[in-house]
This record gives sequence, C-alpha cells and structure tokens, in this order.
Amino acid sequence: MATAIRAPRVSNHARWMVLLLGAAVFINYVDRGNLATAGPLIKTELNLTNTEFGVLISAFFWTYTPAQLIAGWLSQRFCAYRVLAGGLAIWAVATMATGLVGGFAALLVLRLILGLGESVVFPVASKLAADHLPPERYGQANALTAMGLSFGPAFGIYAGGLLMASQGWRLSFIIFGAVSLLWLIPWLSLKRDAPRIHDDAGPSPTLAQVIARPQAWAAAVGHLCTNYAFYFMLAWLPLYLVKTQGFTLPQMAALGGFVYLLQGVTAMASGLIADRWIAAGATANRARKTLMVTAMLGTTICMAAIGMGTMQVAIGGLILSGVFTGMSSSNIYALGQTLAGPRASGTWIGFQNCVGNFSGIVAPALTGWLVDHAGGFGAAFGVAAAVALFGVLCWGVLIGRIEPVRWSD
Repeated sequence: MATAIRAPRVSNHARWMVLLLGAAVFINYVDRGNLATAGPLIKTELNLTNTEFGVLISAFFWTYTPAQLIAGWLSQRFCAYRVLAGGLAIWAVATMATGLVGGFAALLVLRLILGLGESVVFPVASKLAADHLPPERYGQANALTAMGLSFGPAFGIYAGGLLMASQGWRLSFIIFGAVSLLWLIPWLSLKRDAPRIHDDAGPSPTLAQVIARPQAWAAAVGHLCTNYAFYFMLAWLPLYLVKTQGFTLPQMAALGGFVYLLQGVTAMASGLIADRWIAAGATANRARKTLMVTAMLGTTICMAAIGMGTMQVAIGGLILSGVFTGMSSSNIYALGQTLAGPRASGTWIGFQNCVGNFSGIVAPALTGWLVDHAGGFGAAFGVAAAVALFGVLCWGVLIGRIEPVRWSD
C-alpha cells in the first residue's frame, strides 16, 4: 500500500525566491515575445518578408541556445543570484534599445544580445530550486515559473498589442524594458547566505559527465520536441490570427492572451497535481511521466486540427493547445531536476535547455520559409504535430525511469 509522504517545510526565503523567479520568467517572456506581438506593424514599417521576420525571431536563439551551457556552468560555480541579476540587466537594456532601431541589421544585433541576457534564467532557477527545495516541491516551484512562462506571453500579447495599437510599437519596447529593471530591487535584497536543505558533499559533475548519461539526451530531445510547438506559436500566432484568420489587432490580442492565460492556469494546476500525487505515494516516474506523455499527445492532436480544420476547429485547437502546453511546462524542468539532483541541476538544465531551444532556432525560420513557399500555415502546423508526436516517444520510452542519477558511480 502506498504511504503518504509528508513534504518538508519550505523556508520564507525559498518562498520569496520562487515568487521572484516566477516574476523573472514572466518578464523574460514578455520581453522576448514583444517582437512577435509587434510583427504586423514592424513588418510593414521595415518592409520585411516573412522569411526575414522568421530570421529575426530565430536570431534570439542563436545566442540564447549555446549560452545555456555557459549559464549552467556559471550557476554551479558562482553566486547564482548575481548571475541572474546581470542577465536581466542585459536583456532589459536590449529591449529598450529595440524601440530605437531603424532597420533589419540593428534589430538582428539586439535580438542576439537579448538572447544572451535571457539565457541565464532557467539554469539559475533550477540551481536555486534544487538548493532550497525538496524534490516533492519541484512541481509547485516549477509551476510558478511555468506560470511566468505563460502569463508573460499572455500579458505581452494583450497589453502589448493594445499599447501598440494606440501608441505604436516603439514605445512599448522602451516601456517594457524600463519596467523590467525594477525587478532588480527586490531580487538584490534577498539574502545570499540562506540555508540550503541539501548536503552536496563532493564536487559538481562536469558537463561531460552529464552528457554521458542517456537520460540527459532523452530529456534534452524531449525538451526540444516540447518546445517546438510552443515557440512556433509564440513567434507566429499574432501574424497567423491577423493575416490568415482576419482578426483585428485588438481581437488577436484578446484571443492570444486568453490562450496563454489558460496555459498558465493549467501549469499551476498540473504542477500541484504532480506534487500531491507524489506526496500520496506515487513515484516521480509515474506522476510526472504520465502528465508529460498526455501533454505531448494532446499537443499533437491540436496542431494537426489547427492545420487541417475549419476556422472554428482551428480556434478550438488553439485554446486546447494552451491547456496541454501548460501541462508540460510545469513538469519539464522538474523531470530534469529530479534526474540531476542538487549537485548537477544547473549544469543538467543548462544542457537540456540548450538542446531544447534549438527548436527556437528552427521553428520560427522554418515556419517563415514554409509560409512563403506553401502560401499558408497548414504545412507549418503539420510539422509541429509531427515533432510533438516524437516527443511522446522521448518522454514515454527513451528517458527510462525518472529517478535521481547516482553520480558517485
């Protein structure tokens, strides 16, 4: 018979830290998603093709993706609090400067800088969560960051869309970048010497030791498959709704914001469900893997339905896709943190997120090419469905059992 597990108490420091990490992820996704929200206006003003716009969205990941490895290393060897503060300052300034650009080249450079600054968030968040939280609380902690991941685009596409419709796109970048810097005030006031709940005797495993584990590769490729549909939607949803479905900018902002709002609510719910399931006696393998496989199957069906269905079916698929994306986003990092343990969490998530974010390089650019050459979004949604289906295999079979890696071996 399964025995309920009483989760350890969480310190006040840990609670505030998790809330501020969720806020950082929220700001992260507002600032990176502004370009997509402004897409209909920027394309017209700067006379960009779909392919050029796809390259601009993709360029963010040219630096963001490889820098995950550096960010993971920094988070394990230096003060993770300062690493995150420095990264946020870089990306906030890049966001403000975007409102001043006059052409494609300058916009491309700022997207590269933005990606470099934002790369620190998830490795640092995973390192700090592993330091200050028990594994039974990973779902709830990651649900809060997943809410930031979801509510950031929801706020950005809704509030940003309305602001751009009335004041233009340039002012919105300057305002959002300046407001982002305010996050540093509470973050820098947190105590850096707060007690850790884990005894991390022994050195942290190296990147080479992490990538030698087949579970790390399965998690990384599964992460890529999970991210593909999310980044495809993040980059192209505004243009799809406006150019293909005939929505006005305020209508696009309302529907897009609702999809991401639903995603955030589902992320919190699924994170709590996983934690309580584990506390009731289920293994992390059963609870988190079940939710991930269900989420990827649902995403596959939604992407296919949007690509092949009528307008009503497409809108229904968009709304449901928010549910399944939320279900995956609250567990994807908890799986990596469980496998890695506190000694390797920053390095592991840095590697997992690095591979996973190659979808951010491929999805926006490939979608732009497909739309230009196929004359519509049908093929792009078909590719997203196929990638999500492969994710079912990664999370359901290839990753094996979800349990801590024994680094002493």
